[in-house]
Amino acid sequence: MTTIYLDNNATTAVAPEVLEAMLPYMSTLYGNASSMHTFGGQLGPVLRAAHEKVAALIGAEPGEIVFTSCGTESDNTAIMSALEINPHKKHIITARVEHPAVYNFCKHLARKGYRITFLPVDNMGRLSMDAFYKALDDDTAIVSIMYANNETGVIFPVEDIGTALRERGILFHTDAVQAAGKIRIDVKTLPVDMMSLSGHKLHAPKGIGVLYIRKGTRFCPYIIGGHQEHGRRAGTENVASIVGLARACELAMENLETESRHVSRLRDKLENSLLAKCPDARVNGDVKQRLPNTTNISFEYVEGEAILLRLDEYGICASSGSACTSGSLEPSHVLIAMGVPFTALHGSIRFSLSRYSTEPEIEKVIEVLPPIIKELRMLSPYGREKLSGQLCKP
Repeated sequence: MTTIYLDNNATTAVAPEVLEAMLPYMSTLYGNASSMHTFGGQLGPVLRAAHEKVAALIGAEPGEIVFTSCGTESDNTAIMSALEINPHKKHIITARVEHPAVYNFCKHLARKGYRITFLPVDNMGRLSMDAFYKALDDDTAIVSIMYANNETGVIFPVEDIGTALRERGILFHTDAVQAAGKIRIDVKTLPVDMMSLSGHKLHAPKGIGVLYIRKGTRFCPYIIGGHQEHGRRAGTENVASIVGLARACELAMENLETESRHVSRLRDKLENSLLAKCPDARVNGDVKQRLPNTTNISFEYVEGEAILLRLDEYGICASSGSACTSGSLEPSHVLIAMGVPFTALHGSIRFSLSRYSTEPEIEKVIEVLPPIIKELRMLSPYGREKLSGQLCKP
C-alpha cells in the first residue's frame, strides 16, 4: 500500500539531496571537529560553511547561528537565557496556543515561582494585541510568541510585537520552527532577539535545531561544558546533521516560491473539496494569514482519532494536533483557546503538505474521507439525530 503523507508539520521526509550531503560525515569523515589532529580539524571549515548556509535562509550573520539538538532545546534555551541575565525579573509573556516546547515549559516555570501571562487568541486563532500591550510591565523578562502556529498554520504579527518590545528594551523570542523554509524570513528587518528553528520540519534529519541570537544580545548558555558553538552550546557537534540542515536550508531557499504555490494550490483543493462534500465541517484558523501548507478542518459529531485510524487503513497520514501531544485524550489546547465548539473540538484533523505532495494523493483523500465521515457519524447517536442522513455527499 502506498503511503500518502500529509503530516509534514509533525516531521518531513529527509530530502535525497540532504541525505547525499550527510553520508560522508556518517562514514569516512567521522572525526570530532574539536580534535587537534588534521582528521578532526578538517571539519572546522565544514561547520563554518554550514553556519553561513543556515544564516542565509533567515538573513542572519553566520556568527548569530547556534546549532542545538532540536527546536525544543532552542525554545527552552532562549527563555532560560533571558531569565538568567535578568534575575530580578519574574514575568514571562507567551500565548495560549504555543507549541508544548514553550507552553509546557512556561507552566513549569510558573510552578517555580515565575509569573506567566498566556495571551488569548480570537476564534480565528489571531493573537489579542490589546492583551499583549496590557500585559507588558517593568517586570517582563522576555516575550516568547511563535511565528506560525503548528496546528492551524496561523501566522502571528511578530514584526509588530518586536517593534513594541524593542521600544521598551524587552527581549523577544519567536519559535519559527513551522515558518522557516515555508515563508520568507529576514531578521535584518525583523525585530527579534532570538529565533528557534528545527531541521526535521524542512527536510533535514531529526535531532538538529538552531537558535538564532542577534548580535549584541546578552546570552547565557543552557548546556554547559565544552567550547563548542563559540561557548554558547556545549556538546560534540553533530556534524552529519548540521551538514544536512545546511543543505536543506539551501534547498528551501531555492524552492521557496515554487513550493509555496504548489502546496497552497493542493491545500486549497483539498480544503474546498472536503468542505463541499462534508456538511458541518469547518476550517479552524485564519484562512488568509496562515502557512501555505496547512489546513485544520473540524468534522462535527465525530472523533478525530477514529478518522485518523480509518485514514490509516488507506495509508493516509494526518494528525489531530501537535505530534508532541499525541497519545493525550485531552482536546487540543490550541482549539480550546480559539473557542472551537464542543461538537467540533474532538473531530479536528490537520493536513500539512510538503513539496513532495502530489495531485493524485490529494484526490485520493478527497475520494475516501467523505465516506469515512458519513460512516462514523452514522455510528454516533447524536450524529444520526442531528444530521438526519445528510452526513456527507458521495
